[in-house]
Amino acid sequence: MDRLEGSDLFRLDDLLTEEQRLVRRTVRAFVADEVLPVIQAHFRHDSFPEELIPPLGELGLLGGSLSGYGCAGLDPISYGLAMQELEYGDTGVRSFASVQGALCMYPIHAFGSEEQKRRWLPAMARGEAVGCFALTEPDFGSDPGGMQTRARREGDAWVLDGAKMWITNGTLADLAVVWAKTDGDAPESIRGFLVERGFEGFGSRPIEGKFSLRASDTAELLFRGVRVPEANVLPGAQGLKAPLKCLNKARYGIAWGVVGAAIACYEAARDYALSRSQFGRPIGSFQLTQEKLAEMLSEIVKAQLVNLRLGQLEGQGKATHVHVSFAKRNNARAALEIARTARSILGANGVVDAYPVVRHLMNLETVLTYEGTHEIHTLSLGRAITGLDAFSR
Repeated sequence: MDRLEGSDLFRLDDLLTEEQRLVRRTVRAFVADEVLPVIQAHFRHDSFPEELIPPLGELGLLGGSLSGYGCAGLDPISYGLAMQELEYGDTGVRSFASVQGALCMYPIHAFGSEEQKRRWLPAMARGEAVGCFALTEPDFGSDPGGMQTRARREGDAWVLDGAKMWITNGTLADLAVVWAKTDGDAPESIRGFLVERGFEGFGSRPIEGKFSLRASDTAELLFRGVRVPEANVLPGAQGLKAPLKCLNKARYGIAWGVVGAAIACYEAARDYALSRSQFGRPIGSFQLTQEKLAEMLSEIVKAQLVNLRLGQLEGQGKATHVHVSFAKRNNARAALEIARTARSILGANGVVDAYPVVRHLMNLETVLTYEGTHEIHTLSLGRAITGLDAFSR
C-alpha cells in the first residue's frame, strides 16, 4: 500500500502560483543548508545565529511583505510560506525576521516620516541594521494600555523613562521602536519613538534562564532620562491602535510560522514510527500510534486551510484583526498539541535534541503566550461573537 508523502493531503500546492512555490522552495533550501546544521548548537548555548542575518536580507525575508525602500514586496501568501519554512527550522529564526519586518520596519513604513523611511528601511532590509519592538513591560503584557514608560517634552527633544521586557532582538538591536505615554495615564497619549543604540541612558540586558526560544535574543530594555530628538518621533503613530496594528502584522506571520514547527514535529514522529520497532514490529503499525499521526495531520491540514484563506483575505485588503486572532489562536494551540503528541511517539528520545521535537515543543510553549496569549485571543473572538468586551479597562 502506498504511503502518504509530506503533509499536503488536500493538494494546496496546486492553488499556489509558481512564484509562491519558488519562494517556499528557496526558503526551504536556505533552512536545510544554513539553519538546521547550526540550530542545535545555538539552542544549547542560548545564542542567536547572527551569521544568518545577512543571508536573510539577501533573500528578501526582512520586511519581505513591505514594498519600496529595498523591500521585497512579497504577496501575503508568499510571505506566509516564507515564515512557515523559517519556523520549520526554528521559532527563534522566524521570530527574528518577524520582529525585524512586522514590528520594527512596518511601523516605520506605516507611521514614519520620509526621512525615517529612507534612513532605516533599506539598511534593515539588507540586515545591516537590526530593530526591536518595545511595548511589553515587566508589569504590563496583555494590558499594554497600562504601560508605565513615560515620555515628556523637554525643549526640542523628548525624555524617556521606563523599562520594557521580553524584547526579541533587544541586545542585538541598533534601533528600538519604543512606545510610551506622553500625557499621564491616557492610552490615547501613547506615541512611538525611534531610540537608537548609543543614546545616553538607553541600555539592554539579556534575559537568562530561558528554557524556550533559546536560539533567540530576548532582553530587558532600560530607559533612564533618554533624550530622543523630535526627528525620531513617528509622526503617524498616536494612541494604542498604532502598536496594535503592528502586532496584527506580526501575528499574521506567527499563524503561518507555527505550521512549519508542526510539520517538523509531525515528520519526525512519522519517520520515527516507521523506523522504531517494538514487539517485533514498527510502532507505526499500532492503532494508537496511527491515531496520533492521523490527528496530527488533520490539525496541520486545517491550519494550512485557515492560512491560505487568511492570506487571500489579506491580499484583498479584507483581513481583520479577528481573522488574524482566530488564525494565531487556532494554529499556535494546534502546533503545540502536535509537538506534545510527537514527543509521546518518540518516547524517551522525544526529550533529547538529537531530534527536533523537544526544541519545537519548548519554543511553542512561548508562542502560545507571546503576541497575545491564547486567552486574550479567545476573548477577542468572544467579543466579535457577542459584541461584549470581557477585558475592557
